[in-house]
Amino acid sequence: MRKQYHILNGDALKNQFPNNISGDIIIFRECLIEGNINGNNTDKLFASRAKFISQNYGGSKQDYYDKVVLEFNKILNIDNNSDINLWFGDDLFCQVNFWFVISILVKEYPKCTMNLIRPDLYGQYCFGGLNNFELSSIYEKRIELIEIDKLVLLWELYQNSDLKELLKISEKLKNLYPFIYQAVKAHIDRIPKNGDLGRPTNTLLTIMNELNTNDFRKIFSEFNKKESIYGFGDSQVKRLYDKIINQP
Repeated sequence: MRKQYHILNGDALKNQFPNNISGDIIIFRECLIEGNINGNNTDKLFASRAKFISQNYGGSKQDYYDKVVLEFNKILNIDNNSDINLWFGDDLFCQVNFWFVISILVKEYPKCTMNLIRPDLYGQYCFGGLNNFELSSIYEKRIELIEIDKLVLLWELYQNSDLKELLKISEKLKNLYPFIYQAVKAHIDRIPKNGDLGRPTNTLLTIMNELNTNDFRKIFSEFNKKESIYGFGDSQVKRLYDKIINQP
C-alpha cells in the first residue's frame, strides 16, 4: 500500500481531522495572499516572509522559521511513489497557498500521485464547520490532479503579478477547476487601479455605510458573508479596515 501524506492548509483543520484517515499530516502555515512574496527560491521567499510577518503580526523572524519553515521542510522529505493529499479550499487565501505548494511538489516528486480534497456544499469555501463524517466523505471523493503542467505555472504568475497570463491559464483550466478561475478573478478585482480602491476595500466601505457603524466585529462578520471568496481572516480585514479609518 502506498504511503499517504496529507498537507493541510492551517492548524484548524488538523484539530478536526478524522482519526479514521491514515497517513502523515503536514501543516502549511502561511498566508501568501498578503504581504511580501519576493524571492526566486524558497530560502529567499521565506526570508521575505519572516520579515513581513514579524513586522506586521509580531513575533520574531526565528518564530517564523520555527513555526512555518520547520513544518514546510517536512514537505521536502516526503517519500517518492506515495500519495499526496492536498486539503485546500476554494477561496483565494487557500488557493494561493495551494498554488505555491503544488509548484514545489511537482518539481520534487514527479512520481507521486497528487489528490485534491475540497469542501463540498457543506462548507462552500473552507473546511470549518465540517464534522468527521463530512470530512471523511470529501476525502473519499478526492480528485487526482491533472493538467499539472498548467497548475505549476499559477504560483510563478501570481508571484510576478502577471495578471494577464494568470487569467489566461485559469481560463484554460476552467472546465476542470472552475474554482481556480473564480479565485484568480477575485485576486484581480482586489488590486487598486485607476483610482479604484479594489473590491475588498470597496465592500468594506459599502458595509460601513449600510450598517452605519465602525464596529469592526459587525463589519468583519458582514464582510465574510459578502466576500467569502477571499477567505480573509480578521487580521487581513483589520489591515484594510485600519487603512480606511486612518485615511485623512
